[in-house]
Amino acid sequence: MKQLVAFDLDGTLAESKQPLEPEMGEALADLLGVADVAVISGGDWPQFDKQVASRLPTRADRAHLWLMPTTGTKLYTHSVHGWQPVYAELFEEGQKRDILEAFDAALAATGFVPEEVWGERIEDRGSQITFSALGQEAPIHAKEIWDPDFAKRKIIQADLRRRLPGLSINMGGATSIDITREGVDKGYGLAKLRDASGIALDDMLFIGDAIFPGGNDYPALELGLDTVRVRDPQETLSVIAAIVACQRPARL
Repeated sequence: MKQLVAFDLDGTLAESKQPLEPEMGEALADLLGVADVAVISGGDWPQFDKQVASRLPTRADRAHLWLMPTTGTKLYTHSVHGWQPVYAELFEEGQKRDILEAFDAALAATGFVPEEVWGERIEDRGSQITFSALGQEAPIHAKEIWDPDFAKRKIIQADLRRRLPGLSINMGGATSIDITREGVDKGYGLAKLRDASGIALDDMLFIGDAIFPGGNDYPALELGLDTVRVRDPQETLSVIAAIVACQRPARL
C-alpha cells in the first residue's frame, strides 16, 4: 500500500487552468481518508487555490494534503491557521531580468507569434518564470490546437537553453514553458516532498498525463516512483476509485 499519492494538475485532475469538477473534489476527499495526497504543477499559489484548495468539500482531510506550486519550488500545507507556505525558493531580481530578456529574444528569433492572445504571456511566479504562448487567460479549445505535439515549444525551448545556460527550461501544461533553477523539475519537487514529509519515495505513487520522455511528468518516473499515466481527468477518477478500494483499511 502507498502512503502518499501525488498528482499532476492540468490534464490529470482538471482541464487546463480550470477548477476541479465537484466529482474530482469528492474523489480526492475519499483518497485523503486513506492516504496523503500531493499536487505538483507549474502554476503559482493563486492558481492552486482557485483550482484545488477552494474546490474541496468540507469533509476533506486537508491536514494530509501537500500542495506544490511552481514545480515544487514552493510547498503549502494546511493547519488551524489555514494554508501556510513551508518554503519558497525565489529568483533574485537580476536573474528575473535576464530571463525576461531571453524570452523576448527567443520569441523574436523563433517567430512563433499567435494570431490572438488572451492576457499576459509571461508571468513572474517568484520561483519560476512561465511563458504562456496564447496568454494566461486563453480558452481551452485554443490551447489544445496550438501545439498538441510540442513541436513549437521544443524550438522555443532549444533557443532559450542556448540563451540561459544553468537554468532549467521545461514544457508545462498545454502551451507553457517554465523556467526554474537548474535541476528543478517534478522529480526535484517530489524529492523535496520526501524530505519535508518524511515519506519515502518507495511509499509514493505518482499519477499524471505526461509520463513519457520529454513530458513534464516524466521526471517522477526517472526519480524512481511508481507511476500511472492517465489520458484525462475522467480516467484519473477511475484510478482514484481503484486506489481507495485497495487502501480502504490503511487508516482504520
